[in-house]
Amino acid sequence: MPSRLLPRLLGVLRSPVLRAGFLLLALALAAVYVVRDRAAIADAWSRLDAWSVLLALVLSLANVALSGASWRAVLADLGSPLPVGAAARVFFVGQLGRYIPGTVFQFVAQAELARDHGVPRRRTGSALAVALLVSMTTASLLVTGVLPLALRGRDIAGWEWTGWLRWATPLLLVLLVPQVINPLLRVLLRLARQEPLEHRITLRGLLAAAGWALASWGAVGVQVFVLARAVGADRPVGSMLALAVGGYALAWMVGFLVVLAPAGAGARELVLGAVVALATGSGGAAVVVLGSRVLLTVSDLLLAFAALAGHRAEIVAKARAARSPE
Repeated sequence: MPSRLLPRLLGVLRSPVLRAGFLLLALALAAVYVVRDRAAIADAWSRLDAWSVLLALVLSLANVALSGASWRAVLADLGSPLPVGAAARVFFVGQLGRYIPGTVFQFVAQAELARDHGVPRRRTGSALAVALLVSMTTASLLVTGVLPLALRGRDIAGWEWTGWLRWATPLLLVLLVPQVINPLLRVLLRLARQEPLEHRITLRGLLAAAGWALASWGAVGVQVFVLARAVGADRPVGSMLALAVGGYALAWMVGFLVVLAPAGAGARELVLGAVVALATGSGGAAVVVLGSRVLLTVSDLLLAFAALAGHRAEIVAKARAARSPE
């Protein structure tokens, strides 16, 4: 990205009107992913029972919330321990930028929202970059350590291409070593013409972020498991859980690498569908993939609205306290 583009984008979001416009655009694009497939969604829901959908929604909310906790742990390690409410507004609202094509919008939105709480932009951007690296590394660990437990015999055919993760996983782990990632962040900030970070990433902070990230993968993996069982997956519980957790982690990695697709749309579903089809067949896999995507999108929207509502309530409470006599 040209060096002058990021400051311009940041400048755009300083205007309250344009901030509202950004939010409305992100919400509209997120809603499009649900509305455009409404017929298929209605058909999918007809094959799922209400309790499975409700449980899968709770797990989807947990996945997004735990991802936010991982990011918050990194930001705190860098010197900005935001309160839960403030962190929720920055992460959940800023995350809606993922639905706008081009990965830069999530960075820009979070940087401006965090700036309202006194967090320097370079710190917010660095925290998001490190949190994404933590997510990628933990996902890679799950793919290489868990998915093979489910892919056995004939199932392995067609999945040989995942062998690149055998060397990618150690490389990602090396990148997360504090003695490696801190100099790397300094170089990246220098290239972006930003001041260096005041605090270094520590092993303790990385381990905390990794713990939250693994929990988030566990939540979304169980979500896929619940949906797959609801459409008739007949594998043993252990094998199905390994397929769901490892398969979703693999799908997320592929979707993340396809940076031109909003929120990994398309690529993620293709991979997840192929994995789930091993246990449910193509028809059941389509229901699981569509249900998972819709529930995660709904979770993004619900948590963003909840964060905004909480922020609004806080503003109203402060205004009332300021007007009330002592």
